Amino acid sequence: MDEGNARPGPRPKVARLIDQYDLEGVGEELETRWRRPEDRESLRELADWFNERVLRAALAEADVDTLAEDVSRLYALLSGATGSRGERTQIGRRLERDGVDVDAITDEFVSYGAIRSYLVGYRDVSPPSDSNGIDRESTAQTIERLRQRTASVTETKLDGLREADELHLGPHRVLVDVQVLCETCGKQYEISGLLKSGACDCFEPDGPS
Repeated sequence: MDEGNARPGPRPKVARLIDQYDLEGVGEELETRWRRPEDRESLRELADWFNERVLRAALAEADVDTLAEDVSRLYALLSGATGSRGERTQIGRRLERDGVDVDAITDEFVSYGAIRSYLVGYRDVSPPSDSNGIDRESTAQTIERLRQRTASVTETKLDGLREADELHLGPHRVLVDVQVLCETCGKQYEISGLLKSGACDCFEPDGPS
């Protein structure tokens, strides 16, 4: 749906931000992510996704190199989803030194209710069906998002400890691996491989009965 064909009346905050930051195509993307039959995203997930887009655009306007920044990590800190108050203060001060008005940006973050009002009340989108099908592909995608999130949170905590001189650690990478141990066949499987194959060795022709 084109923004020009939206319902008349006061423009909601989400629509204003889309125009303010020239987020072309974001309205259609929100609609698609909410209504697609597989790997459908909740309104809370959509709010986080949208707020990250706003943050990325605001940083770009301030000439902060968004390619060098982990915008998802910055958003998690600024929104309070992860990190301590000290970590948020520290990252806020660094951004302000780069010319970013942190308070103004965080005030722009929207709630899941604002996303719903925008989609249903402004774009006239029908809410998705309550029937939530589950399949291996969508499950694998959900687990992968959680794995990446765990790695990001861990990295944030390690950085905080290093900056507080509580941890001495050289160049590193955080690795998060999800394994499944079948107590019948006694084998351990990496989750993505297990979901791809659809069965453990118990269900192979020569596997345990």
